[in-house]
Amino acid sequence: MDLFNSLVWLPFLLLLPLLLIFKKKTQHVNKELKNLPPSPPKVPIIGNLHQLGALPHSSLSQLASKYGPLMLLHLGRIPVLIVSSADAAKEVLKVNDLACCSRPKLTGVGRLSYNYIDVAFSPYNEYWRELRKLCVLEIFSVKRVKSFRFVREDEVGSLMDFISQSASSSPTDPVNLTEKVFAFSGSIIFRTAYGKSFRGSEFDRRKFYELIHDAETVAGAFCYDECFPGFGWIVDWISGHKGRVDRVFRKLDTLFQQLIEDHRKPERTKHEDDIIDVMLGIQKKQIEEHGHAWITKNHIKAILLNMFLGGIDTSALTVIWAMAELMRKPPLMKKAQAEVRGIVGKKKGRVPETDLDQLQYVKLIIKETLRLHPPAPLLLPRESISHFKINGFNIYPKTLIQVNAWAIGRDPKYWKNPEEFSPDRFIEDTMDSKVQRFELLSFGGGRRGCPGMYMGTVASEHLLANLLYCFDWALPAGTKEADVNMEEQTGQCLTLSKKTPLLLVPISQASH
Repeated sequence: MDLFNSLVWLPFLLLLPLLLIFKKKTQHVNKELKNLPPSPPKVPIIGNLHQLGALPHSSLSQLASKYGPLMLLHLGRIPVLIVSSADAAKEVLKVNDLACCSRPKLTGVGRLSYNYIDVAFSPYNEYWRELRKLCVLEIFSVKRVKSFRFVREDEVGSLMDFISQSASSSPTDPVNLTEKVFAFSGSIIFRTAYGKSFRGSEFDRRKFYELIHDAETVAGAFCYDECFPGFGWIVDWISGHKGRVDRVFRKLDTLFQQLIEDHRKPERTKHEDDIIDVMLGIQKKQIEEHGHAWITKNHIKAILLNMFLGGIDTSALTVIWAMAELMRKPPLMKKAQAEVRGIVGKKKGRVPETDLDQLQYVKLIIKETLRLHPPAPLLLPRESISHFKINGFNIYPKTLIQVNAWAIGRDPKYWKNPEEFSPDRFIEDTMDSKVQRFELLSFGGGRRGCPGMYMGTVASEHLLANLLYCFDWALPAGTKEADVNMEEQTGQCLTLSKKTPLLLVPISQASH
Protein backbone atom coordinates (compact mmCIF):
# COMPACT_ATOMS: atom_id res chain seq x y z
CA MET A 1 0.00 0.00 0.00
CA ASP A 2 2.83 2.41 0.85
CA LEU A 3 4.40 1.71 -2.53
CA PHE A 4 1.07 2.36 -4.27
CA ASN A 5 0.62 5.69 -2.46
CA SER A 6 4.12 6.72 -3.49
CA LEU A 7 3.40 5.92 -7.14
CA VAL A 8 0.16 7.95 -7.02
CA TRP A 9 1.97 11.08 -5.87
CA LEU A 10 4.96 10.61 -8.14
CA PRO A 11 3.42 12.37 -11.23
CA PHE A 12 2.43 15.38 -9.15
CA LEU A 13 5.92 15.59 -7.67
CA LEU A 14 7.37 15.50 -11.19
CA LEU A 15 4.90 18.17 -12.44
CA LEU A 16 5.56 20.55 -9.56
CA PRO A 17 8.84 21.96 -10.99
CA LEU A 18 7.16 22.37 -14.39
CA LEU A 19 4.26 24.23 -12.76
CA LEU A 20 6.67 26.53 -10.94
CA ILE A 21 8.57 27.21 -14.17
CA PHE A 22 5.28 27.88 -16.04
CA LYS A 23 4.10 30.21 -13.26
CA LYS A 24 7.36 32.14 -13.35
CA LYS A 25 7.20 32.40 -17.16
CA THR A 26 3.56 33.55 -17.00
CA GLN A 27 4.46 36.21 -14.47
CA HIS A 28 7.27 37.38 -16.76
CA VAL A 29 4.90 37.48 -19.76
CA ASN A 30 2.31 39.41 -17.76
CA LYS A 31 4.98 41.85 -16.69
CA GLU A 32 6.00 42.28 -20.31
CA LEU A 33 2.39 42.71 -21.38
CA LYS A 34 1.96 45.49 -18.85
CA ASN A 35 4.81 47.42 -20.40
CA LEU A 36 2.49 49.16 -22.85
CA PRO A 37 2.42 52.85 -23.77
CA PRO A 38 0.49 55.05 -21.31
CA SER A 39 -3.26 55.17 -21.82
CA PRO A 40 -6.06 57.54 -20.76
CA PRO A 41 -8.81 55.94 -18.64
CA LYS A 42 -11.29 54.09 -20.83
CA VAL A 43 -14.99 53.37 -20.57
CA PRO A 44 -16.30 49.80 -20.79
CA ILE A 45 -17.24 48.65 -24.31
CA ILE A 46 -16.50 51.95 -26.11
CA GLY A 47 -12.99 52.41 -24.72
CA ASN A 48 -11.68 55.89 -25.52
CA LEU A 49 -14.06 56.72 -28.37
CA HIS A 50 -15.74 59.43 -26.30
CA GLN A 51 -12.43 61.35 -26.09
CA LEU A 52 -11.92 61.90 -29.82
CA GLY A 53 -14.01 65.08 -30.09
CA ALA A 54 -15.19 66.92 -33.19
CA LEU A 55 -11.60 67.44 -34.38
CA PRO A 56 -9.82 64.16 -33.60
CA HIS A 57 -6.34 65.43 -34.46
CA SER A 58 -6.73 68.30 -31.97
CA SER A 59 -8.25 66.09 -29.26
CA LEU A 60 -5.45 63.55 -29.65
CA SER A 61 -2.85 66.31 -29.47
CA GLN A 62 -4.28 67.52 -26.17
CA LEU A 63 -4.29 63.98 -24.77
CA ALA A 64 -0.70 63.48 -25.92
CA SER A 65 0.40 66.58 -23.99
CA LYS A 66 -0.70 64.72 -20.85
CA TYR A 67 0.11 61.09 -21.65
CA GLY A 68 3.11 61.48 -23.94
CA PRO A 69 4.05 61.19 -27.63
CA LEU A 70 3.34 57.44 -27.57
CA MET A 71 -0.18 56.81 -26.32
CA LEU A 72 -2.36 53.71 -26.48
CA LEU A 73 -6.09 54.18 -26.98
CA HIS A 74 -8.86 51.64 -27.36
CA LEU A 75 -11.48 52.52 -29.96
CA GLY A 76 -14.06 49.94 -29.04
CA ARG A 77 -12.15 46.66 -29.15
CA ILE A 78 -9.30 47.92 -31.31
CA PRO A 79 -5.97 49.00 -29.75
CA VAL A 80 -4.66 52.15 -31.45
CA LEU A 81 -1.18 53.60 -30.95
CA ILE A 82 -1.16 57.39 -31.31
CA VAL A 83 2.20 58.84 -32.39
CA SER A 84 2.61 62.56 -31.72
CA SER A 85 6.31 63.40 -31.97
CA ALA A 86 8.89 63.39 -34.76
CA ASP A 87 11.19 61.05 -32.80
CA ALA A 88 8.41 58.52 -32.26
CA ALA A 89 7.29 58.89 -35.90
CA LYS A 90 10.82 58.04 -37.02
CA GLU A 91 10.66 54.84 -34.97
CA VAL A 92 7.42 53.87 -36.71
CA LEU A 93 8.07 55.07 -40.26
CA LYS A 94 11.77 54.20 -40.54
CA VAL A 95 13.26 52.05 -37.78
CA ASN A 96 10.29 49.66 -37.50
CA ASP A 97 8.72 50.37 -40.87
CA LEU A 98 8.56 46.72 -41.95
CA ALA A 99 6.88 45.64 -38.68
CA CYS A 100 4.05 48.14 -39.06
CA CYS A 101 3.55 48.78 -42.77
CA SER A 102 0.31 46.89 -43.30
CA ARG A 103 -3.19 48.35 -43.51
CA PRO A 104 -6.36 47.35 -41.66
CA LYS A 105 -8.79 45.94 -44.21
CA LEU A 106 -11.81 48.13 -43.44
CA THR A 107 -10.21 51.42 -42.51
CA GLY A 108 -10.88 54.58 -44.52
CA VAL A 109 -10.98 54.21 -48.26
CA GLY A 110 -10.76 50.43 -47.87
CA ARG A 111 -14.51 50.54 -47.21
CA LEU A 112 -15.00 51.79 -50.75
CA SER A 113 -12.53 49.43 -52.37
CA TYR A 114 -13.16 46.15 -50.62
CA ASN A 115 -13.61 44.55 -54.06
CA TYR A 116 -10.29 45.98 -55.30
CA ILE A 117 -6.74 44.94 -54.50
CA ASP A 118 -5.88 48.46 -53.44
CA VAL A 119 -2.33 49.76 -53.89
CA ALA A 120 -2.38 52.25 -51.02
CA PHE A 121 -4.84 50.62 -48.66
CA SER A 122 -4.16 46.88 -48.93
CA PRO A 123 -2.21 44.71 -46.48
CA TYR A 124 1.54 44.43 -47.03
CA ASN A 125 2.12 41.65 -49.57
CA GLU A 126 3.67 40.89 -52.95
CA TYR A 127 0.81 42.48 -54.89
CA TRP A 128 1.19 45.68 -52.89
CA ARG A 129 4.95 45.80 -53.50
CA GLU A 130 4.51 45.33 -57.24
CA LEU A 131 1.82 48.00 -57.48
CA ARG A 132 3.89 50.37 -55.35
CA LYS A 133 6.80 49.89 -57.73
CA LEU A 134 4.47 50.54 -60.66
CA CYS A 135 3.22 53.78 -59.12
CA VAL A 136 6.69 55.09 -58.25
CA LEU A 137 8.43 54.18 -61.50
CA GLU A 138 5.63 54.68 -64.01
CA ILE A 139 2.45 56.44 -62.94
CA PHE A 140 3.72 59.12 -60.54
CA SER A 141 7.31 59.44 -61.72
CA VAL A 142 8.72 62.92 -62.26
CA LYS A 143 8.91 62.24 -66.00
CA ARG A 144 5.26 61.18 -66.13
CA VAL A 145 4.08 64.15 -64.05
CA LYS A 146 5.98 66.55 -66.31
CA SER A 147 4.29 64.99 -69.34
CA PHE A 148 0.97 66.36 -68.04
CA ARG A 149 2.27 69.92 -67.81
CA PHE A 150 0.06 70.98 -70.72
CA VAL A 151 -3.01 69.93 -68.70
CA ARG A 152 -2.02 71.97 -65.66
CA GLU A 153 -1.13 75.05 -67.72
CA ASP A 154 -4.38 74.82 -69.67
CA GLU A 155 -6.46 74.57 -66.48
CA VAL A 156 -4.52 77.41 -64.83
CA GLY A 157 -5.12 79.60 -67.87
CA SER A 158 -8.84 78.80 -67.81
CA LEU A 159 -9.14 79.69 -64.12
CA MET A 160 -7.15 82.92 -64.52
CA ASP A 161 -9.39 83.95 -67.43
CA PHE A 162 -12.51 83.34 -65.36
CA ILE A 163 -11.20 85.38 -62.41
CA SER A 164 -10.09 88.16 -64.77
CA GLN A 165 -13.55 88.36 -66.33
CA SER A 166 -15.09 88.45 -62.88
CA ALA A 167 -12.76 91.27 -61.84
CA SER A 168 -13.66 93.25 -64.95
CA SER A 169 -17.42 92.78 -64.83
CA SER A 170 -17.91 93.04 -61.05
CA PRO A 171 -14.85 94.75 -59.56
CA THR A 172 -16.15 94.80 -55.97
CA ASP A 173 -17.71 91.32 -55.88
CA PRO A 174 -15.73 88.58 -54.16
CA VAL A 175 -14.89 85.29 -55.83
CA ASN A 176 -15.47 82.05 -53.95
CA LEU A 177 -11.85 80.94 -54.19
CA THR A 178 -12.54 77.72 -52.30
CA GLU A 179 -15.04 76.60 -54.92
CA LYS A 180 -12.85 77.61 -57.87
CA VAL A 181 -9.67 76.01 -56.52
CA PHE A 182 -11.45 72.71 -55.86
CA ALA A 183 -12.86 72.79 -59.40
CA PHE A 184 -9.38 73.47 -60.76
CA SER A 185 -7.86 70.57 -58.82
CA GLY A 186 -10.67 68.22 -59.83
CA SER A 187 -10.30 69.11 -63.50
CA ILE A 188 -6.57 68.36 -63.43
CA ILE A 189 -7.07 64.95 -61.82
CA PHE A 190 -9.95 64.15 -64.17
CA ARG A 191 -7.92 64.96 -67.27
CA THR A 192 -4.68 63.42 -66.02
CA ALA A 193 -6.22 60.16 -64.88
CA TYR A 194 -9.05 59.72 -67.36
CA GLY A 195 -8.10 61.82 -70.37
CA LYS A 196 -11.42 63.64 -70.20
CA SER A 197 -12.17 67.33 -69.92
CA PHE A 198 -15.31 68.74 -68.37
CA ARG A 199 -15.43 71.30 -71.13
CA GLY A 200 -17.44 69.81 -73.99
CA SER A 201 -17.60 66.46 -72.20
CA GLU A 202 -20.45 64.10 -71.51
CA PHE A 203 -19.43 64.13 -67.86
CA ASP A 204 -21.34 66.50 -65.62
CA ARG A 205 -19.03 68.55 -63.39
CA ARG A 206 -21.63 68.98 -60.65
CA LYS A 207 -22.37 65.24 -60.44
CA PHE A 208 -18.64 64.50 -60.46
CA TYR A 209 -18.04 66.69 -57.41
CA GLU A 210 -21.10 65.29 -55.69
CA LEU A 211 -19.58 61.83 -56.10
CA ILE A 212 -16.28 63.09 -54.69
CA HIS A 213 -18.08 64.55 -51.68
CA ASP A 214 -20.07 61.37 -51.09
CA ALA A 215 -16.98 59.19 -51.38
CA GLU A 216 -15.00 61.30 -48.93
CA THR A 217 -17.94 61.39 -46.53
CA VAL A 218 -18.31 57.63 -46.30
CA ALA A 219 -14.54 57.11 -46.30
CA GLY A 220 -14.15 59.45 -43.33
CA ALA A 221 -17.31 58.53 -41.45
CA PHE A 222 -17.33 56.50 -38.24
CA CYS A 223 -17.72 52.77 -38.87
CA TYR A 224 -18.96 50.56 -36.03
CA ASP A 225 -17.78 47.41 -37.78
CA GLU A 226 -14.17 48.60 -37.40
CA CYS A 227 -14.39 49.22 -33.68
CA PHE A 228 -16.72 46.37 -32.73
CA PRO A 229 -15.81 43.42 -34.97
CA GLY A 230 -18.41 40.69 -35.05
CA PHE A 231 -21.49 42.73 -34.26
CA GLY A 232 -20.74 46.34 -35.28
CA TRP A 233 -21.94 45.60 -38.81
CA ILE A 234 -25.47 45.31 -37.42
CA VAL A 235 -25.35 48.93 -36.24
CA ASP A 236 -23.86 50.04 -39.58
CA TRP A 237 -26.67 48.21 -41.39
CA ILE A 238 -29.43 49.68 -39.19
CA SER A 239 -27.98 53.23 -39.38
CA GLY A 240 -27.76 53.02 -43.17
CA HIS A 241 -23.97 53.46 -43.26
CA LYS A 242 -23.36 50.16 -45.06
CA GLY A 243 -26.01 51.04 -47.62
CA ARG A 244 -24.36 54.42 -48.29
CA VAL A 245 -20.96 52.77 -48.75
CA ASP A 246 -22.42 50.25 -51.19
CA ARG A 247 -24.20 52.95 -53.22
CA VAL A 248 -21.08 55.12 -53.51
CA PHE A 249 -18.97 52.10 -54.42
CA ARG A 250 -21.38 51.14 -57.22
CA LYS A 251 -21.29 54.69 -58.62
CA LEU A 252 -17.49 54.76 -58.52
CA ASP A 253 -17.23 51.32 -60.07
CA THR A 254 -19.64 52.28 -62.86
CA LEU A 255 -17.60 55.41 -63.62
CA PHE A 256 -14.29 53.55 -63.64
CA GLN A 257 -15.70 50.74 -65.77
CA GLN A 258 -17.06 53.21 -68.33
CA LEU A 259 -13.72 55.04 -68.52
CA ILE A 260 -11.74 51.84 -69.00
CA GLU A 261 -14.11 50.59 -71.70
CA ASP A 262 -13.88 53.95 -73.51
CA HIS A 263 -10.08 53.64 -73.53
CA ARG A 264 -10.28 50.18 -75.09
CA LYS A 265 -12.36 51.33 -78.07
CA PRO A 266 -10.26 51.08 -81.25
CA GLU A 267 -11.83 54.24 -82.71
CA ARG A 268 -10.79 56.33 -79.71
CA THR A 269 -8.65 59.33 -80.58
CA LYS A 270 -6.08 60.71 -78.19
CA HIS A 271 -3.39 63.36 -78.10
CA GLU A 272 -1.42 62.20 -75.05
CA ASP A 273 -1.46 59.09 -72.87
CA ASP A 274 -3.38 59.50 -69.62
CA ILE A 275 -3.03 57.28 -66.54
CA ILE A 276 -5.52 54.69 -67.84
CA ASP A 277 -3.59 54.49 -71.12
CA VAL A 278 -0.37 53.91 -69.18
CA MET A 279 -1.85 51.09 -67.09
CA LEU A 280 -3.56 49.42 -70.05
CA GLY A 281 -0.24 49.63 -71.90
CA ILE A 282 1.55 47.89 -69.04
CA GLN A 283 -1.17 45.24 -68.96
CA LYS A 284 -0.78 44.61 -72.70
CA LYS A 285 3.01 44.39 -72.38
CA GLN A 286 2.73 41.83 -69.58
CA ILE A 287 0.42 39.67 -71.70
CA GLU A 288 2.82 39.84 -74.66
CA GLU A 289 5.87 38.95 -72.57
CA HIS A 290 4.42 36.43 -70.09
CA GLY A 291 1.16 35.26 -71.61
CA HIS A 292 -0.85 36.81 -68.80
CA ALA A 293 -1.05 40.09 -66.85
CA TRP A 294 -0.93 40.31 -63.08
CA ILE A 295 -2.29 43.87 -63.23
CA THR A 296 -6.04 43.40 -63.59
CA LYS A 297 -8.99 45.67 -64.18
CA ASN A 298 -9.49 45.89 -60.42
CA HIS A 299 -5.88 47.00 -59.92
CA ILE A 300 -6.49 49.81 -62.41
CA LYS A 301 -9.70 50.81 -60.62
CA ALA A 302 -7.90 50.79 -57.28
CA ILE A 303 -5.23 53.20 -58.51
CA LEU A 304 -7.89 55.45 -60.06
CA LEU A 305 -9.73 55.48 -56.74
CA ASN A 306 -6.59 56.57 -54.90
CA MET A 307 -6.00 59.38 -57.37
CA PHE A 308 -9.66 60.30 -57.14
CA LEU A 309 -9.72 60.63 -53.34
CA GLY A 310 -6.11 61.52 -52.62
CA GLY A 311 -5.28 63.92 -55.42
CA ILE A 312 -8.08 66.48 -55.43
CA ASP A 313 -8.34 67.63 -51.83
CA THR A 314 -4.63 67.77 -51.02
CA SER A 315 -3.62 70.27 -53.71
CA ALA A 316 -6.76 72.37 -53.35
CA LEU A 317 -6.63 72.62 -49.56
CA THR A 318 -2.96 73.61 -49.61
CA VAL A 319 -3.64 76.58 -51.92
CA ILE A 320 -6.76 77.64 -49.98
CA TRP A 321 -4.99 77.64 -46.61
CA ALA A 322 -1.96 79.41 -48.13
CA MET A 323 -4.08 82.22 -49.57
CA ALA A 324 -6.00 82.56 -46.30
CA GLU A 325 -2.76 82.89 -44.33
CA LEU A 326 -1.31 85.40 -46.80
CA MET A 327 -4.45 87.54 -46.59
CA ARG A 328 -3.91 87.78 -42.83
CA LYS A 329 -0.31 88.95 -43.38
CA PRO A 330 -0.13 91.51 -46.22
CA PRO A 331 3.68 91.94 -45.94
CA LEU A 332 4.16 88.26 -46.74
CA MET A 333 1.71 88.56 -49.64
CA LYS A 334 3.66 91.50 -51.09
CA LYS A 335 6.96 89.68 -50.65
CA ALA A 336 5.67 86.65 -52.53
CA GLN A 337 4.15 88.76 -55.31
CA ALA A 338 7.37 90.74 -55.69
CA GLU A 339 9.31 87.51 -56.19
CA VAL A 340 6.91 86.06 -58.76
CA ARG A 341 6.47 89.26 -60.74
CA GLY A 342 10.18 90.06 -60.61
CA ILE A 343 11.21 86.68 -62.01
CA VAL A 344 8.41 86.12 -64.52
CA GLY A 345 8.17 89.72 -65.75
CA LYS A 346 5.24 91.20 -67.66
CA LYS A 347 5.57 89.62 -71.08
CA LYS A 348 4.40 86.08 -70.39
CA GLY A 349 0.95 86.86 -68.98
CA ARG A 350 1.03 83.67 -66.92
CA VAL A 351 3.58 81.88 -64.76
CA PRO A 352 4.80 78.91 -66.79
CA GLU A 353 5.55 75.73 -64.91
CA THR A 354 9.16 75.89 -66.10
CA ASP A 355 9.71 78.97 -63.89
CA LEU A 356 8.68 77.25 -60.65
CA ASP A 357 12.24 76.22 -59.72
CA GLN A 358 13.17 79.90 -59.45
CA LEU A 359 10.26 80.79 -57.15
CA GLN A 360 11.88 79.86 -53.87
CA TYR A 361 9.63 81.93 -51.61
CA VAL A 362 6.51 80.38 -53.15
CA LYS A 363 7.97 76.97 -52.29
CA LEU A 364 8.55 78.12 -48.70
CA ILE A 365 4.92 79.26 -48.47
CA ILE A 366 3.73 75.84 -49.62
CA LYS A 367 6.06 74.12 -47.14
CA GLU A 368 4.90 76.29 -44.24
CA THR A 369 1.27 75.75 -45.20
CA LEU A 370 1.79 71.97 -45.19
CA ARG A 371 3.37 72.25 -41.74
CA LEU A 372 0.57 74.28 -40.20
CA HIS A 373 -2.36 72.88 -42.19
CA PRO A 374 -1.47 69.36 -43.38
CA PRO A 375 -4.21 68.16 -45.78
CA ALA A 376 -4.33 64.85 -43.89
CA PRO A 377 -3.84 65.78 -40.21
CA LEU A 378 -3.84 62.10 -39.22
CA LEU A 379 -1.85 59.95 -41.60
CA LEU A 380 -3.78 56.99 -42.95
CA PRO A 381 -3.56 54.28 -40.28
CA ARG A 382 -1.12 51.42 -40.36
CA GLU A 383 -1.42 48.00 -38.75
CA SER A 384 1.45 46.19 -37.04
CA ILE A 385 2.22 42.74 -38.41
CA SER A 386 4.77 41.69 -35.78
CA HIS A 387 5.87 42.59 -32.27
CA PHE A 388 8.35 45.46 -31.83
CA LYS A 389 9.34 48.01 -29.23
CA ILE A 390 9.42 51.80 -29.20
CA ASN A 391 11.16 53.53 -26.28
CA GLY A 392 10.88 50.28 -24.32
CA PHE A 393 7.12 49.96 -24.84
CA ASN A 394 5.69 46.81 -26.39
CA ILE A 395 3.68 47.12 -29.59
CA TYR A 396 1.88 43.92 -30.53
CA PRO A 397 0.52 42.61 -33.85
CA LYS A 398 -2.89 43.86 -35.02
CA THR A 399 -2.35 47.24 -33.33
CA LEU A 400 -3.52 50.20 -35.40
CA ILE A 401 -0.93 52.98 -35.61
CA GLN A 402 -2.03 56.56 -36.19
CA VAL A 403 0.57 59.31 -36.72
CA ASN A 404 -0.68 62.79 -35.82
CA ALA A 405 1.08 64.93 -38.45
CA TRP A 406 -0.88 67.99 -37.31
CA ALA A 407 0.47 67.71 -33.75
CA ILE A 408 4.04 67.09 -34.94
CA GLY A 409 3.90 70.17 -37.18
CA ARG A 410 2.95 72.32 -34.17
CA ASP A 411 5.31 70.78 -31.63
CA PRO A 412 7.35 73.55 -29.88
CA LYS A 413 10.18 71.03 -29.46
CA TYR A 414 10.84 71.26 -33.20
CA TRP A 415 9.35 74.64 -34.16
CA LYS A 416 9.82 78.13 -32.80
CA ASN A 417 6.47 79.93 -32.42
CA PRO A 418 4.72 76.89 -33.93
CA GLU A 419 1.27 78.52 -34.21
CA GLU A 420 2.60 81.40 -36.32
CA PHE A 421 2.56 81.26 -40.11
CA SER A 422 6.14 82.11 -41.03
CA PRO A 423 7.58 80.81 -44.34
CA ASP A 424 10.84 82.60 -43.48
CA ARG A 425 11.60 79.93 -40.88
CA PHE A 426 12.74 77.71 -43.78
CA ILE A 427 15.05 80.26 -45.44
CA GLU A 428 18.17 79.02 -43.66
CA ASP A 429 17.06 75.39 -43.66
CA THR A 430 20.12 73.47 -44.84
CA MET A 431 18.68 69.95 -44.67
CA ASP A 432 18.75 68.01 -47.91
CA SER A 433 15.27 68.10 -49.42
CA LYS A 434 15.63 64.43 -50.41
CA VAL A 435 16.07 63.36 -46.77
CA GLN A 436 12.90 62.27 -44.95
CA ARG A 437 11.74 65.00 -42.54
CA PHE A 438 9.91 63.43 -39.62
CA GLU A 439 8.86 66.82 -38.27
CA LEU A 440 7.20 67.46 -41.66
CA LEU A 441 4.97 64.51 -42.53
CA SER A 442 2.39 65.96 -44.90
CA PHE A 443 2.94 63.08 -47.33
CA GLY A 444 3.67 60.32 -44.84
CA GLY A 445 6.87 58.30 -44.90
CA GLY A 446 8.47 54.90 -45.23
CA ARG A 447 6.95 52.22 -47.43
CA ARG A 448 3.55 53.90 -47.16
CA GLY A 449 4.73 57.37 -48.16
CA CYS A 450 2.59 59.07 -50.79
CA PRO A 451 3.94 58.25 -54.29
CA GLY A 452 2.03 61.24 -55.72
CA MET A 453 3.92 63.85 -53.66
CA TYR A 454 5.53 65.53 -56.67
CA MET A 455 2.25 65.65 -58.59
CA GLY A 456 0.53 67.32 -55.63
CA THR A 457 3.21 69.90 -54.86
CA VAL A 458 3.77 71.02 -58.45
CA ALA A 459 0.04 71.63 -58.93
CA SER A 460 -0.15 73.67 -55.71
CA GLU A 461 2.94 75.74 -56.51
CA HIS A 462 1.79 76.42 -60.06
CA LEU A 463 -1.67 77.62 -59.09
CA LEU A 464 -0.49 79.71 -56.12
CA ALA A 465 2.20 81.39 -58.24
CA ASN A 466 -0.38 82.40 -60.87
CA LEU A 467 -2.87 83.69 -58.29
CA LEU A 468 -0.09 85.88 -56.87
CA TYR A 469 1.18 86.96 -60.28
CA CYS A 470 -2.05 87.79 -62.09
CA PHE A 471 -3.98 89.59 -59.33
CA ASP A 472 -3.81 91.64 -56.22
CA TRP A 473 -6.30 90.47 -53.63
CA ALA A 474 -8.59 92.30 -51.23
CA LEU A 475 -10.99 91.15 -48.55
CA PRO A 476 -14.72 91.81 -48.99
CA ALA A 477 -15.91 95.26 -47.91
CA GLY A 478 -15.95 95.68 -44.15
CA THR A 479 -13.62 92.74 -43.50
CA LYS A 480 -10.24 93.10 -41.82
CA GLU A 481 -7.23 90.77 -41.82
CA ALA A 482 -8.05 89.59 -38.32
CA ASP A 483 -11.58 88.67 -39.47
CA VAL A 484 -10.41 85.91 -41.81
CA ASN A 485 -11.92 82.77 -40.33
CA MET A 486 -9.24 80.09 -39.85
CA GLU A 487 -11.45 77.50 -38.15
CA GLU A 488 -11.04 73.93 -39.28
CA GLN A 489 -13.95 71.92 -40.63
CA THR A 490 -15.48 69.57 -38.07
CA GLY A 491 -16.54 66.04 -38.85
CA GLN A 492 -13.74 65.40 -41.36
CA CYS A 493 -11.50 62.42 -40.64
CA LEU A 494 -9.43 62.34 -43.81
CA THR A 495 -8.67 65.94 -44.79
CA LEU A 496 -8.28 69.24 -42.97
CA SER A 497 -10.74 71.64 -44.58
CA LYS A 498 -11.32 75.30 -43.88
CA LYS A 499 -14.68 75.66 -42.15
CA THR A 500 -15.87 78.67 -44.18
CA PRO A 501 -15.27 79.37 -47.89
CA LEU A 502 -12.48 81.79 -48.74
CA LEU A 503 -14.12 84.82 -50.40
CA LEU A 504 -11.66 87.30 -51.93
CA VAL A 505 -11.92 90.25 -54.32
CA PRO A 506 -9.50 89.94 -57.27
CA ILE A 507 -7.90 93.10 -58.61
CA SER A 508 -6.39 92.71 -62.05
CA GLN A 509 -2.92 94.19 -62.54
CA ALA A 510 -4.24 95.94 -65.66
CA SER A 511 -6.59 98.02 -63.50
CA HIS A 512 -3.75 99.65 -61.55
